[in-house]
Amino acid sequence: MTRTTIRGNQREMDRAKAQKKAAAQKKPKESATSLAKRREADAAAMQLKAKKKEEERAAQASGSGSGK
Repeated sequence: MTRTTIRGNQREMDRAKAQKKAAAQKKPKESATSLAKRREADAAAMQLKAKKKEEERAAQASGSGSGK
C-alpha cells in the first residue's frame, strides 16, 4: 500500500476545512464613509485622552511644587 491510499481523502478534507475557516476569519472591507467616521472618532478619543493627561500633569506639578 502506498501512503496516499492509507491516508485516503483526509488531506482534501483538511484542505477544505482550512479554506472554510480562513473564509470565516476574513473581515469585510470597510466603506470609505465608515472608515472616515471611525478615524474621526479615534481622533476625538485621542484628543480627549491627551487633554486628560495634560490636566493630570498640571495637577501633579502644582501639587508637588507646593509640597517642597
